[in-house]
Amino acid sequence: MEHYNMNLTLKVWRQKNTDAQGKFETYPVSGISSEMSFLEMFDVLNEKLINEGKEPIAFDHDCREGICGACSMHINGRAHGPWAGTTTCQLHMRAFKDGDTVTVEPWRAGSFPVVKDLTVDRSAFDRIIEAGGYVSVNTGNAQDANSILVPKDQSDEAFAAAACIGCGACVAACKNSSAMLFVSAKVSQLALLPQGQPERKSRALNMIAQMDKEMFGSCTNTGACEAECPKEISLTNIARLNREFISAGFTYEK
Repeated sequence: MEHYNMNLTLKVWRQKNTDAQGKFETYPVSGISSEMSFLEMFDVLNEKLINEGKEPIAFDHDCREGICGACSMHINGRAHGPWAGTTTCQLHMRAFKDGDTVTVEPWRAGSFPVVKDLTVDRSAFDRIIEAGGYVSVNTGNAQDANSILVPKDQSDEAFAAAACIGCGACVAACKNSSAMLFVSAKVSQLALLPQGQPERKSRALNMIAQMDKEMFGSCTNTGACEAECPKEISLTNIARLNREFISAGFTYEK
């Protein structure tokens, strides 16, 4: 693939803290390699700002391998940018052209308050997991995995749901800031496996109750969440979550 350099104009959201008024600031960047990742480009910009005695732009990152979900940026109106099935850290600058203007924002959701600049507080997802994302096991030696029989189709579906990295792109893409795709993936991965059966009903009820408590919106049924999910989590999980919730509501005994 041909390597080339480009000059870009970045419009980046700057916000001192949760309570401060934010605004876009414009930064020209030059000599950006087409083979840089989007986060490497931000590293170059931040080094430039530091050398100029200015405050660098705050953004989340950790693994930079598409695993942790921390690199959550809204780029030109799309969660994680223009490439499908890609996290921001996996997005490369060859996705843009020389002279482009690129607008970068944090996730826009009331349940994800801005901490600073492009960093948001996604602890609401942690509290949803805490509300029911666990399995109970007997103490003592762990059961040999090979002795737990799981049908191939169910194990495949559970694995696909478990691929969710909790980045929040589904919330950012939804007009109602719904967390249904995230919650449905977490419920599905355990509901489909034998290990997840003891808490199956309480899990669906508790996680949805916590989702509502965190003030996430209702599902819009437009499919924007699936379209922007970097792990391409399927909407079929939302249908499963609805079935789990309705069934548990009728049959769960405390």
